[in-house]
Amino acid sequence: MSHAARSIKVFAVYLGLLAVSLLLMPNVLLQTFGLPPTTEVWIRVVGMLAALLGVYYWTAAATELTPFFRASVLCRLTVPLFFLIFVAAGWARWPLILFGVIDALGAAWTWRALGRYASAT
Repeated sequence: MSHAARSIKVFAVYLGLLAVSLLLMPNVLLQTFGLPPTTEVWIRVVGMLAALLGVYYWTAAATELTPFFRASVLCRLTVPLFFLIFVAAGWARWPLILFGVIDALGAAWTWRALGRYASAT
């Protein structure tokens, strides 16, 4: 397994854990990050989406789908930007940015691994 695929697989596991938390005990996770509890179904919808994305990431890693790896870097790097905008607009509290940091760190790992792969070929 390439370093890039490993980074994608780790991100898939993160998405799976996030999904389980959001589906089964969303308020524990929300309150851990200083976000208000909710009874709305939407947080569980986000959990379902995280689970489905995790399947895509896992499959891409297992098949060494390098174009997906590259696209994921770009997409994951935009997450903190969106979250900063949401916080600046007053739509969310600052702890949301912590989730964006996880995305950015994962994207940086994949980007670096892709560069290592390109220099090895």
